[in-house]
Amino acid sequence: MRIPESKIEEIRNSISIVDVISEYVQLRKRGKNYIGLCPFHSEKTPSFTVTEEKQIFHCFGCHAGGNVFKFLMDYKKISFVESIQEIAEQQGIEISYDDEGFNEKQSEQEILYDINTEVARYFSNNLLHDAEGEIARNYFQKRNLKVQTMRAFGLGYAHNGWENLVNFLKEKNIDLEKALQLGLIGRNNDGRVFDKQAGRIIFPIFSPNGRVVAFAGRKLREDDSGGKYINSPESIIYIKGRILYGLSHAKDDIRKIDKAIIVEGYMDLISLYQAGVKNVVAVSGTALTDDQAQLLSRYTKNVVLLFDADAAGIKASMRSIEILLKRDFDVKISTLPKGEDPDSYVTKFGKDSFDEIIKRAENFLEYQTAYYETQGMFDDPTKMAEAIRDLVKPIALVDDELKRNLLIRNIGRKFNLREKLIETELDKALDFQKKQNRLQSQRIFKKEEAQQESLIPEEKINIPPHFYNAERELIRLLFENNEEIIGLITYNIHEEDILVDIHRKIFEKVYFEYENRGSLNPGDLISLYDDDVQSYLRELTIEKYSLSNNWEDLNPSITQEMITKKYSVDLIVNYKQMHIDLQINANVRSQENADNEERLLELMKEKHELERQKKSVREELEKQ
Repeated sequence: MRIPESKIEEIRNSISIVDVISEYVQLRKRGKNYIGLCPFHSEKTPSFTVTEEKQIFHCFGCHAGGNVFKFLMDYKKISFVESIQEIAEQQGIEISYDDEGFNEKQSEQEILYDINTEVARYFSNNLLHDAEGEIARNYFQKRNLKVQTMRAFGLGYAHNGWENLVNFLKEKNIDLEKALQLGLIGRNNDGRVFDKQAGRIIFPIFSPNGRVVAFAGRKLREDDSGGKYINSPESIIYIKGRILYGLSHAKDDIRKIDKAIIVEGYMDLISLYQAGVKNVVAVSGTALTDDQAQLLSRYTKNVVLLFDADAAGIKASMRSIEILLKRDFDVKISTLPKGEDPDSYVTKFGKDSFDEIIKRAENFLEYQTAYYETQGMFDDPTKMAEAIRDLVKPIALVDDELKRNLLIRNIGRKFNLREKLIETELDKALDFQKKQNRLQSQRIFKKEEAQQESLIPEEKINIPPHFYNAERELIRLLFENNEEIIGLITYNIHEEDILVDIHRKIFEKVYFEYENRGSLNPGDLISLYDDDVQSYLRELTIEKYSLSNNWEDLNPSITQEMITKKYSVDLIVNYKQMHIDLQINANVRSQENADNEERLLELMKEKHELERQKKSVREELEKQ
């Protein structure tokens, strides 16, 4: 499934990147740009910048960035094609497909999605219609699942044997190397391929948009020597820590109810969904991650955690509380009677009883306090002090100052302590949190700095700083979406003049696009490069600080175009003169080493000509 480049361009030009991003991020205008809190990492000071003029976004904190499609891909965890389809649908643009127009990475994504879809149908058919699938049907029937529920979640069964899926893939002419990449099959030391999920019931894992990205296989037979679950490995369409199981089914109800229930397992979620509790997602065998919390925050800021009451479940709850608080969630925790899990409880007692359990959910502070009480931590003054400090730490993650003060008051009343004493502990926790945020920012900055340095390795040491800085400015001006400026630079500067290798490569590509395709949109141009160069260019081309909105009002006779034109001319003149200075300096050194008068006279004439050229650079440029 490929979309022509002309159609992609039409869709991209149909909408403003600011309009799209402002649906998900609160933006405010600063000069020519818009800024907001980055949705891709936790921050208190806005470093996320969107430029309408260039149609790109960039975070100066975590360095995420790209065009409007890249934003939707990263924010919604969807594919390139899905991002195009979403904007096209919103703008009422009909998409035509052909066999051209995608780069290799985009094609690869779509191929993998198609393979997973085909395999999911195969597994589902095995479960619902195949004689051997009876063992899996019996399992699900014992778990009280209806056929329509099995269909809704695409549940399936993998035939017992080593080559059933392999043979199916061959029949469908599916690339076995790609099936290996997706973890659907494995390869022995002798090179033979085999089914990895043989004899297991299958849970397809969906993206938020409902595309199959992975599979989890649960063992049924006692003689199966593998683990309880075999999960797909990560791939370009599946990153485990960025997927919440069941979100594609639950997102509408989560939005409507404005609350999400987070459970641990596949069957917990499916049983609740069948019982009518549909605002549920599952972490499925992994601790809740920051990416999953960010994903969920698009639909609600209210969460109820419902993990097992054993040690592992309590530990997972504690860890999840901190991650959710950092994302400004209102966090509550529900507990079920001992020996029950959501699946067993809703099956025995029904939806109404389960709803009552959720209504009685405690806030995170009450839950942690009750847990420490059961651990006997309030029986000893030393342990009690340690427990109270532990209770205060997550409160420091709450951004709302009023809410923080109310929580502090609760602790003071609970333990009959002066609020001032608790506030002192809170201040310590807040200082620690600020220090952690600062260290995290420094780590991100150093990582990015190292990436930028790797693009220009030893060159900076050997190239004079004024050349390096002038080249950066010339490159920046090439991405100003100004045909006159690009023409000025590409006509007067030649690629062999450019000293820094990465700048030369950027220049070559822009020159080619300008001469051959006339493509000047900065977002389009930047997307032609690899990820490291894209980040380098966004840092270079998006102004972190910009002129006041009042500047042009106070200077009506001076337009931004006039300033940019004059600046560009001055920069080109200076850069060309710098190159002539290099030749003059080399000439002077040669004069000092001249071995005869004739050679010296020749060099002096050359120097005179170079000085004449240097003086005439501006005059010649202004004639153009």
